[in-house]
Amino acid sequence: MRWPLDRFAFGGDYNPEQWPEDVWAEDIRLMRQAGVSMVSVGIFSWAEVEPRPNEFDFGWFDRVMDNLANADIAACLATMTASPPPWLARLHPETLPQKADGTRLWPGARQAYCPSSPIYRDHAARLVDQVASRYHDHPALALWHINNEYGCHTRACYCDVSAEDFRGWLENRYQDITTLNEAWSTKFWSQRYDSFEEILPPRSAPTFANPTQQLDFARFSSDALLECFKREKEVIRRHSDAPVTTNHVPLAKTLDLYAWGKEVDVVSYDSYPDPFDKKAHILAGLSYDVIRSTRNGQPWMLMEQAPSAVNWRECNAVKAPGQMRLWSWQAIAHGADAVLYFQWRQSQGGAEKFHSGMVPHAGPDSRTFREVAALGAELQQYSEILGTQPDNEVALILDWDSWWALELDSHPSTALTQTGALLSHYTPLFEANIGCDVVHPDADLSKYKLVVVPNLYLVKDAANLTNYVRSGGHLLMSFFSGIVDGNDRVHLGGYPAPFREMLGIKIPEFRPLQDEITVEVLGSAATGTLWSEEIEPETAAVKGSFDFGPALTRNEFGSGVAWYLGTRLDEEAMRSLMNEVTAGAAVSPVLSGLPEGVQATRRGDFVILLNHTTNEVEVRKA
Repeated sequence: MRWPLDRFAFGGDYNPEQWPEDVWAEDIRLMRQAGVSMVSVGIFSWAEVEPRPNEFDFGWFDRVMDNLANADIAACLATMTASPPPWLARLHPETLPQKADGTRLWPGARQAYCPSSPIYRDHAARLVDQVASRYHDHPALALWHINNEYGCHTRACYCDVSAEDFRGWLENRYQDITTLNEAWSTKFWSQRYDSFEEILPPRSAPTFANPTQQLDFARFSSDALLECFKREKEVIRRHSDAPVTTNHVPLAKTLDLYAWGKEVDVVSYDSYPDPFDKKAHILAGLSYDVIRSTRNGQPWMLMEQAPSAVNWRECNAVKAPGQMRLWSWQAIAHGADAVLYFQWRQSQGGAEKFHSGMVPHAGPDSRTFREVAALGAELQQYSEILGTQPDNEVALILDWDSWWALELDSHPSTALTQTGALLSHYTPLFEANIGCDVVHPDADLSKYKLVVVPNLYLVKDAANLTNYVRSGGHLLMSFFSGIVDGNDRVHLGGYPAPFREMLGIKIPEFRPLQDEITVEVLGSAATGTLWSEEIEPETAAVKGSFDFGPALTRNEFGSGVAWYLGTRLDEEAMRSLMNEVTAGAAVSPVLSGLPEGVQATRRGDFVILLNHTTNEVEVRKA
């Protein structure tokens, strides 16, 4: 997709309906002063444009769009469906979502809808048709913003409407009930089903719900929300070929973003690093690499960030002077062509009134607005960065199916999380200024010198990774990988059965570690936490050991090399291991010899340096 602007998209969520019209002129004046080039508009306007069923009032919104066009400010125009008006719940309470324990979620906040509800979908589609037919050729329109933060609050719905939709999804997946019974291992605990009509979502039960039922429900829930998106996109396409997007919440397992990435024209992300967290920029970097990779490296949109503090943590830190600029540039460094905020003008009332705005309660004579305006002016000087992409030599493997299955209950340890596994491997690469893509295990891996598998608990087909190593690739895999198939049934023959030949090992038993318990590795040179296991080398060489056996192995397989790590190493040891692995794979950093805390990234011919410390440093060109 061609980027819709010839400059960085810079701006934020614009909610003029919260303010009297005499404020709108000042909004436009201040937007021009701040260098705003795009705003997201209409996101929560449903109740204002359709105050009663099928009674539409777009007059005020026409004036908003005209104001933007006259000021040469592009609109990322929302479909307005993110939060239904109260009248929908009053007339159709069956559209409200339900938790696993049967609790009904009521209006009064936002996202009070069941994703499977045909009534909600029909009302949403009717509204989208009104919006798209009215504004498809408006001069302010740059792209369509469908809904908002799918799955942020209603991650899944367990009501009877969703149950019926789930059964249809299962019947389409398995075709017959015998196949489902086999996939779900229903002979265990007398769970055999005689028909699809007997199946429910995994509602609250006396003890652990069927794991494959839980896994399929996670798949279904992502797909149900995606169907809502596709329904709205279909309506838009009757009127407009402008690009479509939707914004995703900070790195979460709710939605399979690889599947969603195929349906958007540009991917968008909301990022809210915690200023209290000294390593927040590392998680942000990982998140940006994930979101960029869902569209094969295409430039993406930072749709939301906070100008300063948010409102929803227990304690909400303000951003230090310069931190907003730094973190905005970090998104650009990881491939963003848009820097937008929530929101333009800080709300006077409502649940997010203490969430910072580009124009804060103090008004434009404030540090926040001055920093925002300075960044807007600065970005106008760097339009040549637009469209460039990183060209990374390392890939991390991530699969949402595996993530969902990994974090189910009744496992050897519930302390193992997908994000924790990713960060433990990503951090030393980030600190070494080695760029990463984050790709699906079935992706084309041929361009990468090194593939890192922090955890791949669920494996449907090991051939792609195995062939990558056989053909000369270097791979590092960590523990509890290759354990189950796509139905969460164990691969038999000794863990990790699909990768035994490639790794040259066999694992008879896991030894997860309790909190605060560590094991020595590499003599006393390193410690391991969280996990250990019995590893029996078959063709692999032992590179580090617990006191009871191997902990780290290296296996030459075909023309390549496969490493295996059986514990969570401490940070220094993980840094040393990653240095050895990357050197063996001939992976190069973007720049070497930089001061600690200085990040270097490359986009096309541009190298971007970011100082994540509070100290002034000097970097000399080599």
